[in-house]
Amino acid sequence: MKNSVESHHRKTDYPLYLHKVPEQRRAPSGNPWDSLERGSQRPLPAVPADLCIRVTDRAPHELSRTTLSVIDLLLNGDLLRLRSEEVADTLHISPTTLRRRLRADGTNYQSILDHVRRQRCTVMLEKRWLPGKCVAWELGYAEVNSFYRAFRRWTGHNYSDLKQLYI
Repeated sequence: MKNSVESHHRKTDYPLYLHKVPEQRRAPSGNPWDSLERGSQRPLPAVPADLCIRVTDRAPHELSRTTLSVIDLLLNGDLLRLRSEEVADTLHISPTTLRRRLRADGTNYQSILDHVRRQRCTVMLEKRWLPGKCVAWELGYAEVNSFYRAFRRWTGHNYSDLKQLYI
């Protein structure tokens, strides 16, 4: 066993990261544009219709792929870290293009973010009451007071009033 290891090292005295990787054979694709066409046929993200209507006053099938992708990313992503620049980078477009495409659908990033935060807040609080600090952190607010103001704007009630419903 030792001889086979030594003989292997004698054949290739190069470090492991310089060894040649065996080639993977691919079937010829024919027309190179076919792969681009297949990429553009990805299914649209599944976004709740009521959320789309609240954000843009339009049904999901009337919105662009970009707007649906932004809503989907924000619904499923970490709101504390997702900023418009990161979303644009994830979609492989520039922030300017993202703003332009969202504007074409009659919305903007901040409006989508606000509606998604409200949706996620509703889902979180349907299960049980949580301290405002926990909800604010989960929704990506830097300060708890910003969340309290947003909650009052959404519902017309203070967050502290909600605790009385659960007790």
